[in-house]
Amino acid sequence: MTSDEEAATGKNPAALGFERHDHDRCVAQALAAAEARCAEAGLRLTPVRRKVLELLLQEHRALGAYAILDLLRDAGFGSQPPVAYRALDFLVEHGFVHKIERLNAFVACAHPGAAHAPAFMICRLCQTVAEAQSSPARGALGAAARAAGFQIEKTVVEAEGVCPACAEKAGA
Repeated sequence: MTSDEEAATGKNPAALGFERHDHDRCVAQALAAAEARCAEAGLRLTPVRRKVLELLLQEHRALGAYAILDLLRDAGFGSQPPVAYRALDFLVEHGFVHKIERLNAFVACAHPGAAHAPAFMICRLCQTVAEAQSSPARGALGAAARAAGFQIEKTVVEAEGVCPACAEKAGA
C-alpha cells in the first residue's frame, strides 16, 4: 500500500493533527528536536524563530502571518511584519514549517528533518490541519510527469474536508 493509499484509507500512521495525543509533550519534543537539529547544522534558532515554531506547534492549525504577529506581540516580541516573515522564511527554508497555499498560512511540520512530500488535510470547520506523507512521483501525477519528460521537484497537496472531531459534533 502506498502512502497516498494509506492516507486515503485513514491507515497512515504518520498523519498528525487529528488524533488525540499528549499535546504538551508533542510541543516539547518538537521544540527540543528543532533546537538539536539547528545546533547540529549550525543554524540559529533565535528566540523569535523558536516562539513562532512554538506557536504553530501549539495550534495544530494553520496561522497567517498577521495572526502570528499578533501572538508574537502578545508574547512581548516585535510588532512589525518583517519580524514574523523573517522567522517564517527561516522555518520554511529549513523544513520546520510548511506554507498552506490555499489558506496563505503556515503550519508546523509533522516530520521535520525528513525528506518528504506532505499532503495536508484541512478541516473547513475548525481549520485544524493534519499532515500526511504523499508520494506524487509514484502516482498518476508522477506517471504524467514521466511521460512528459518532466521532473517533479516539489508538490503541494491540500485537501479540504471535515475532521473527525467536527464530524462527530455534527453527528451528535
